[in-house]
Amino acid sequence: MSARFFLDTNIFVYTFDAKATAKAQKSAELIRRAADTGQGIVSYQVVQEFLNVALRRFSQPMSPAEAEQYLITVFRPILAVHSSPALYVEALRISAKHHLAWCDSLILAAALQGECATLYSEDFQHGRKIENLQIENPFA
Repeated sequence: MSARFFLDTNIFVYTFDAKATAKAQKSAELIRRAADTGQGIVSYQVVQEFLNVALRRFSQPMSPAEAEQYLITVFRPILAVHSSPALYVEALRISAKHHLAWCDSLILAAALQGECATLYSEDFQHGRKIENLQIENPFA
């Protein structure tokens, strides 16, 4: 079984949340582990969602220069799944089979395409297994 794991967008957002210190600390540990081991990955969708939040909704929004630096130092080393027709077809299949929203299905399809054993996210049911993918809420 693969040791690879996928990090959902909320993991990155929490590292900037001064009000959720326990979640910020756990998130930082997961991101560090992803980078240090080479086992953690993200998709283009995670990068897009994070940048949208960071540039528009943070209490102190990132500047474009800060966002670029974060993209290069944090995301570039772990960005492994890009958009493709195959990814969209898999997401459509997952959406129909499991009755999930499109964006959630894209995350799951990317984690499966990246051959991950675990998806870390608080947006899915903790402990649920979809295909060969175990979903874990790291804050549970």
